[in-house]
Amino acid sequence: MSDDESYELLGFDNVLFPVGDLAEAAGFYERAGFTLAFRFDEAGIALLKVGGETPGVLLRAEEELGHRPPPWPSPRVWVEVPDAQAAARKLAAAGIAPLDGVFQGATGWTVEIADPWGNVIGLTDYTRRPELGRRGRSGPTPLSR
Repeated sequence: MSDDESYELLGFDNVLFPVGDLAEAAGFYERAGFTLAFRFDEAGIALLKVGGETPGVLLRAEEELGHRPPPWPSPRVWVEVPDAQAAARKLAAAGIAPLDGVFQGATGWTVEIADPWGNVIGLTDYTRRPELGRRGRSGPTPLSR
């Protein structure tokens, strides 16, 4: 695609996750610390808030979809948290097991979980590089322009 034909990517709208049971999925994610922005059963959708951002994780009911483990490799959506190790402890207290243990990366720690339909969410922090995290940045970043 040439520059004359290209388009500008403005940012995320929502991340869509297919789920087999909307009520079960909403309960799972609420236990995992997400806030339910809305649930519209007639349309088979529910929106989970992610921080103060407008886009979120949109759960979409797919009635024929049964419980399954996540395929490997599978797409992952990572959400920034202040402390991934603390998040892992809260998840364990809520009965949600991580896919693996908490692991360290270049910017900090991450814990990944999978919902009953195999959708994977990672909770990641910037404890090793706080200047790169949301709390450490000041002013617009390349992604927010």
